[in-house]
Amino acid sequence: MLKTGFHSIEEFLHANQGLSGAKIFYSKPGPRVKKILAMAKEAGVESIQVENKKLDEMVAPLAEELRDHRGIVLETGGQEQKKSAQVDFDEWLKLNAEGNRTVVVLDKITDPHNVGAILRSCDQFGASLVIMPEHNSANDVAQNEVIARTSAGASAWVPFCIVNNLVRAVQQLKEAGFWVYGADAGGTNCGKIDFPQKTVLIMGSEGNGISKLLEEQCDSIVSIPTCGKIDSLNVSVAAGVLLYELYRRQN
Repeated sequence: MLKTGFHSIEEFLHANQGLSGAKIFYSKPGPRVKKILAMAKEAGVESIQVENKKLDEMVAPLAEELRDHRGIVLETGGQEQKKSAQVDFDEWLKLNAEGNRTVVVLDKITDPHNVGAILRSCDQFGASLVIMPEHNSANDVAQNEVIARTSAGASAWVPFCIVNNLVRAVQQLKEAGFWVYGADAGGTNCGKIDFPQKTVLIMGSEGNGISKLLEEQCDSIVSIPTCGKIDSLNVSVAAGVLLYELYRRQN
């Protein structure tokens, strides 16, 4: 498996100290590449200098979003033991029922770029868990690489789980004392809501918004006051704004 992108490679090396079988291929050793080469040396990963054309050939089979190698490519070995932030939902709920907790539910968000950007905001603003559905979601192997790169490595650190039934998961959170807020235009101004310590934030798909069954589970619909001419914010931007608001209130 190949990895591109400075953040993605750095987080892989950081999470896989002493990994055998992996190799770094690079062309021109600029400042950022030199930093990665130093990390690779510390992790026991071999680094090989090649022509830029060789890197182009290596990344050619990858998805278009991953072909911008920036002069460095990591080839993982057959013994890859990748750090994963994935957790079991039921187990997480048992261990995290108390204290300040922000859970983000992604309802049918299929664009891996949006998922990656949301995970990055979750990392920066201290979200406790991200929940995604097993189906109709950006969570397959090919998309995971795009998510990792877009999230700038946050996907390796932000706890997430994949569940069969989002509605049931939200119901379990409510039973555990969480209050549930759905993000949608026309809701209550987020600046006027006194968010509790245990909050669930549901982000719906840009095309269809939050599904009807999930909306019925919401204690309130929350919106971001804006002044633009277009209908709404991109879902990842909206998630970032709301997560900052929650972080600001809780801290």
